[in-house]
Order: sequence, then structure tokens, then C-alpha cells
Amino acid sequence: MKLAIESIVARHPAARDDAEPALRGLSLAFASGEQVAVIGPSGAGKTTLLQILACAMPPASGAVRLNGESPWDLPRSALQRLRGRLLLAPQVPPLPPRQRVITAVLAARLPAMGLWASVRSLFYPADIPAAFDALEQFDLGDKIFERVDRLSGGERQRVGLARTLLAPAELWLVDEPLSALDPTRARQAMQSLTEAAHQRGATLISTLHQVDMALAHFPRVIGLRDGRLAFDLPTAEVTPEQLARLYDQFEHELLGETAPAMDDVRPAAPPPAVMHCR
Repeated sequence: MKLAIESIVARHPAARDDAEPALRGLSLAFASGEQVAVIGPSGAGKTTLLQILACAMPPASGAVRLNGESPWDLPRSALQRLRGRLLLAPQVPPLPPRQRVITAVLAARLPAMGLWASVRSLFYPADIPAAFDALEQFDLGDKIFERVDRLSGGERQRVGLARTLLAPAELWLVDEPLSALDPTRARQAMQSLTEAAHQRGATLISTLHQVDMALAHFPRVIGLRDGRLAFDLPTAEVTPEQLARLYDQFEHELLGETAPAMDDVRPAAPPPAVMHCR
């Protein structure tokens, strides 16, 4: 899927109406099947860019075009069909805690299923081998019948990435997919994601805080700062000087001194219920 945005001005989806724009006159184009990493310090506008490309919200001004069409000029039904061809994978996957992993993964196919098939899949998973294969790409095949609330933070993030592999989408928009993973899991996950997108011919755009991962796995890197384009270059042309300017006053993010990985951290168990007899 080809994309283009022209002079986009937009606010973060959670921002107040009077907040400063997260994107300020941004223009970019992406070819069908391209793989692009978007980097930049916190508050650069990376997540807002993905929201705009996913047609999750309209820009305050500027133009968005997907395969040459303006999504916000389409009838509602056509816009819904278009959204079914897009996948937006948030940093924290929206996985119901009591759901089984297999159900959560196969939910990626719901946009291409009818109502009856969608309801049936909640109780009788239709394609266990496909779900297992997707989970195995992220070393999670043994978790296929686990409940989501029994997974660590990193395992949940990898389940979210496994869902991506099963989605009937031409455009994958992936927001900070490695934030809860240790370095070894991060390399494995990024390799699986980029290889799968290449095999499917899907356009892949991923925001990343891990600059080394962006440079190692993507042929094109876009740098955003304060909602504006800092650079848009083939990876081989990105210099240390450009990265230093991009992360000026955010050196800790460039050097990777962020919060510890959560791959082995499991959510705290709820306190036990106490019964009082009278």
C-alpha cells in the first residue's frame, strides 16, 4: 500500500484541544512494500504519525492519501473497509486478561470474517496451526493455551506482534514493538517482523526508541523532532552527527539508558480475598 501525507498538522490523540500540535507541517511518502523506521526523542510525534497513517483520526490540516485516495473523503462504509486493510499495533497490546493466547492471536483475522464466524472463533478457534506458527516466530508456541494474564509484560508484547503476522492487512503500523523486550528477544522479534512483512509484501512502518535496531533492520530511517522532519535517509547515509542533533538534550534515549526491560516481570497478583464470617 502506498501512502503520502502533505503538510500535516495534528495533535496527539490524548492531547487537549488547546495543546500544541504533535505534528507541524509534516510531509512524507511511502512506497508499497517499503520498510521504514521512525525514530526521535520522546514527544517527537511518532505515535501521532502512526495514528494519522492508520486513519484513526483526521489531521487538523493537511492531506492524507492511501493508494491515491483521501480516506476522509470516502463514505463511512468505504472508510471502514479501508481500515480493515490496515493494522495499527500499539505499544501496549489491547489483550483481554482472561482471554486465551490463541484467541487473542486469531483475533487479528476478525476484520476479514463475518459476524457468525467472528463469534464462533471466540469459543472454537478455527486455525490452531496458524496461531502456533505465528507464536513460534516469537518463541511463544508453548504459551498458545495460556491465559493472557499469566504472561509477563514482554510475552504480552510478543503476542501482540504474533497477531500482526495473521492480520489480513497491507499496511503494518507498529508502535514501539520492543519496549518491553530484552536485547536478545528484541533482535529476534524485529527479524521475524521484517521478514514476515517482506514475504507478505506488506508496507511496514515502525516507531522505535532503539536506534541500533532501526539501523540494523530497516533500509530507510526517518528522524522526527518536535513534530518536524529532521531527516529522511537511507540507513547507510545516517551519520552519528545527525543522530546526536536529533537527540540533543535526550542523550539518554540515544544511548539506550531507558527503563529496564520487562520481559521477565509479571504483573502483581491481586490481593487475596478475605472472607469474614458473622
